[in-house]
Amino acid sequence: QVQLVESGGGLVQPGESLRLSCAASGSGFSLNNMAWYRQAPGNERELVASISSGGSTNYADSVKGRFTISRDYAKRTVYLQMNSLKPEDTAVYYCNLQLVFSGRSYWGQGTQVTVSS
Repeated sequence: QVQLVESGGGLVQPGESLRLSCAASGSGFSLNNMAWYRQAPGNERELVASISSGGSTNYADSVKGRFTISRDYAKRTVYLQMNSLKPEDTAVYYCNLQLVFSGRSYWGQGTQVTVSS
């Protein structure tokens, strides 16, 4: 079983930065891909950024050049550095872990990010 705990959300003004963290605990997930999704009110959950077990990254067009995903294998933690935040980035951000071999997916509880002046 895998548990994911996100942190780092909050209220910021446009143009400011935030860093989200997602710590994984449990067992049996040595090979995994991790990702950040977000869901704004009335919208579907969308992929923001992903990072593979080998470190390859992928970003939604809307965040390219502003957001950076990274992971610390020793700490079992994935980060999302969000710069130049815009009001349209306002959403609940969810951490996702997917096991490479089984495809089983786990979700965190979500953390609210609000960008407003």
